[in-house]
This record gives sequence, C-alpha cells and structure tokens, in this order.
Amino acid sequence: MAMTRRGFLRTSAAGLAGATTAAMTARAAEQAPVAGPSVRVAMIGCGGRGSYVMRGLIEAGAVMTHLCDLHPDRLAKCWKFLSDVQKTQPKMVADMRDVLDAQDVDAVVVTTPDHWHALATIRACQAGKDVYVEKPHSHNIWESGRMVEAARKYKRVVQVGTQNRSGAYVRAALEYVRGGKLGNIHLVKVYNLKKGEAFRLGKPNDPPKGFDWNQWLGAAVERPHNSGIFSGGWHKFWDFCGGDLTDDGIHQIDLALMLMGDPPPPTSVSCIGGRLAYPGDDAETPDVQIVTYDFGKFVMTFEQTGYPRYMEKTSATIRRNDLFPYWTQNATRIELYGSQQLMTVGRHGGGWQVMMSGGKVTDQMYGRPCDDEHYRDFLDCVRTRKAPAADIGIAHRSLLAAHMGNLALRAGNRCLRYDAKAGRFDNEDANRLIKRTYRKGFEVPEQV
Repeated sequence: MAMTRRGFLRTSAAGLAGATTAAMTARAAEQAPVAGPSVRVAMIGCGGRGSYVMRGLIEAGAVMTHLCDLHPDRLAKCWKFLSDVQKTQPKMVADMRDVLDAQDVDAVVVTTPDHWHALATIRACQAGKDVYVEKPHSHNIWESGRMVEAARKYKRVVQVGTQNRSGAYVRAALEYVRGGKLGNIHLVKVYNLKKGEAFRLGKPNDPPKGFDWNQWLGAAVERPHNSGIFSGGWHKFWDFCGGDLTDDGIHQIDLALMLMGDPPPPTSVSCIGGRLAYPGDDAETPDVQIVTYDFGKFVMTFEQTGYPRYMEKTSATIRRNDLFPYWTQNATRIELYGSQQLMTVGRHGGGWQVMMSGGKVTDQMYGRPCDDEHYRDFLDCVRTRKAPAADIGIAHRSLLAAHMGNLALRAGNRCLRYDAKAGRFDNEDANRLIKRTYRKGFEVPEQV
C-alpha cells in the first residue's frame, strides 16, 4: 500500500530522529523560528537568490545587521524586498571587510557569484564568523579543500546551500534505502535535463556609476566590463563557475550521494559532451554533458542538457501540495536501481516513489521544499556549535565529484583515474585544473 507523507513519518519516527522529524510534519512548526538568542547575520552578495536566503533566515529568527554588495542598485532593491520582514534597516556597505570587521555580526551569508564563494568564506572564518554559503561552494577542487581547513582551524559552522539534506522527505528516503527494501543498488542515474537557448554576450560597455568591476571580477582574468556577464552571463564561462553541473546539478549529485551513504570519492570519471545544441555561440560551458562515475560497488551517471524546451523542473505547485511530477519529463530527478525495486526521487520537494514491474507503486512520500528546515538548522548550529546538515566537509565530497566531471570534459572528454589519497588524476591536463590561476590581490591562501 502506498504511503502518504504523514503516514511514512508516523511509522518511521524513531528512525528519523523522533520528535524533531515528527515536528516537521506540521507546517506550523516548520514556519516557527528556532528558539534561542537572535543570530546577527550579514549578507555578502545581494542578487536574487541571496535575497530569498536572507528572507528565510530572518523568518527563522535571525536579525539582519548588514547588506553588502558592490552594486548600489542591488543593495537598494534587496532592502526593499526584505523590509517587510524586518523593520530595522541594516547597514549598507560595498566592501566585505566592513562586514567581517563588524562586532555585531555572528554569521555571514555568502551569495556572491561562484568565483567569490571560497575567498569570502575563508575570510569570514578567519574573522570568527560562521558562514552560510550558497552552492556550489567553490570554483575548483583546491579551493574547496581550503574551505574545509578554514572551517576546522577556526572552529566555524559552515553550512552549504544544498538544502535537500534538511528535507524530511529526503531523510525518509534515506531510511528507506538503508532498510534494504530496494535491494542492492549498483546503478544510480542523476538528471539535470534543462531548457536553454543560444547565448550571445553582447559588446563591452561602461560599468554603472559606483560599481567596482575590478573587485567583482576578483580572481578571474581581467576583462572589460560587460553587463551581460554581470547580469547572469557569468554562468556561461569557466572563469566564474563550473557550468550548470556545479550550479544546479550539484543539488541532485549531492542528494544522490547522500542516499548512497556519502561514499568515498569515485576512483574514476569519464565524460563526453560540449556545446552541441548551440555551437558557435558565446558560451564556454556545455549544453550537453554525460558523466560516468565509478564508486566501486556502484556506478553513477549524470546527464545534463541545456536545450530541450519540454523538460521541466518540479513546479512550486507540486512541491507545496500532495502531488508528484511526471517523472519522464522531470528535469531534476534521481533514480536508484535496486535489485528488487526502483526508487525515483525529486529534489527540493518533489517527493519519491518506489516501483516494481509494470509501474506498480509500492511506497511513496510527498515532498515539501527544504529551505526553511535548512535555514533553521544553520541558526540552531550557530547557537549550539553542532555540525550542520550540509557541513562543508560533507559538501566537499559531493562537489569534488561534480568538479571531476568538468575536469574530464575540459581535459578533452577523457576517462580519468583519481587517487584520493594524493588528490591527483592520471592526466596532467586535468591536474592543472584542480586549482585556478589567481589575480594578484584575490588569491585564496595556501595556508588558511
């Protein structure tokens, strides 16, 4: 008999941390702020995603003391969005050092473009601040390792924005897998089959008044200001990110590895892909990419597109109601192929279903968005000093796998063997991409 979300949680309460998980079944409890002293939070990077993260933290009980962004218009727009959940206006600054030096900041939210995540996080740890950093938390493998070192050295709470790890339905799926009902799992399929179109950068232009383009570029190679890059086009260039594999696909990769018990890094990775749907446009990152990982006891594949218009991420309507996606055209699903049953899992509230032959559903659980739980978990860990659900150490392992897929592609669509102990590949083209070249003044330190 298929289970509802509440039914599964009632029967699995002991395996899902008892009263804590049971409380999450009630939306009233999910909305309630975490008890305890207020955590004073500042945000570095006031783009769209950052505004929603900060709003969620305020609603969970945080007090916002600073907003920091290089672009004056974004500061004003962000505060306008947040002013209906906090009446006291925060300090508005352009230089993150003003945030890190402030005595009335307990934690920072890093929601800059990806290429700034590592340096901002490390600087915050050095300044004695806890950190909520958006995914992907690093531009490259080497940076990620330095972030783990900084969090441990300075005894900081560092939560990564892979919020699936805080979802009640995800933890229920994990307990289901651990219970052995799927049988032995030797194949995991991860999908990031997104829409897309040709990308045209446009010509360089003058930066807005008061905007420090050089500072925004950070470690990236110097280039003329281009509003197309600033307004989201940076996702298309290796200088700033790892393409959609690390930008969005990391959510599914992290979720899949969580369900598989967070295994050690894969021993090998292979990739094929490129700019196939829109060859000759201005983007560098691929619009088709297929990665295969060897984890020893199981193989995981990752399939990504950036062109089919009929693929859809799980809608807000599905995520906030007792509904499931139409899995065949769900862009961001995960499939666990057990010897006995197949489990399909949606991210960010898509729920999960278990099937046998003939499409017979044997178990299922509806999902809800995981953001609120993730914000409350971070604030609770700031107060208690416990490790958060998406601790930087756990997130490092998942992002390592994602970066490995890109390195295999950028090394020429190769199969790479990985020595986890040495942190090296059997290919020097790939090894050169483990770490980037940093512009002077924006280096991630060798010794944090």
